Amino acid sequence: MPKVALYNQTGAKVGDVELNDSVFGIEPNTHVLHEAVVMQRASLRQGTHDVKNRSEVRGGGRKPWRQKGTGRARQGSIRSPQWVGGGTVFGPTPRSYSYKLPKKVRRLALKSAFSSKVMEDDIVVLDNIAIDAPKTKEVVNLLQALNVEGKALIVTTEKNETVFRSANNLPNVKVLSVSEVNVLDLLTHDKLIVTKEAAEKAGEVLA
Repeated sequence: MPKVALYNQTGAKVGDVELNDSVFGIEPNTHVLHEAVVMQRASLRQGTHDVKNRSEVRGGGRKPWRQKGTGRARQGSIRSPQWVGGGTVFGPTPRSYSYKLPKKVRRLALKSAFSSKVMEDDIVVLDNIAIDAPKTKEVVNLLQALNVEGKALIVTTEKNETVFRSANNLPNVKVLSVSEVNVLDLLTHDKLIVTKEAAEKAGEVLA
């Protein structure tokens, strides 16, 4: 089992903690990680793009000239696609880009993301996070005590509104509960700060 240091909020080491080997100690599957990131990024697309086809373009109700006898090509509407100002053929229409990967693949991707953080020594385990009132300074002091720079992801056991609001004004810090953790956030943040209880819960659920 991978063993990592356990810290308190002041940045002092208070012991060691063993993490679940089947979640935090596997060989990361880079292909599955890539698939999970592509899936998440696809689901973030709005898909609101739209063009007007020939039935939606204004005008063109009258046949421009009679069918036969003019010497010109037959035309039914000046809003046909070949006309300037006409409708667009096969253009983009509103759609959803989201799709789902199999459950086992999603779980493997999460375990691979957790394991990569442990392998790269980018995980910090806290015994607890206790903030009495929403104050940005509390989270800033916590990051300074832990010597965390860059983008940080804080994971708690349950959704902690006080911690969330305290970090809300920090652009490089994001707070999630362990049930909300996803591959994209794990990989795009430099450091993972997780409570001991949240790490144990992730180990139980994903094992």
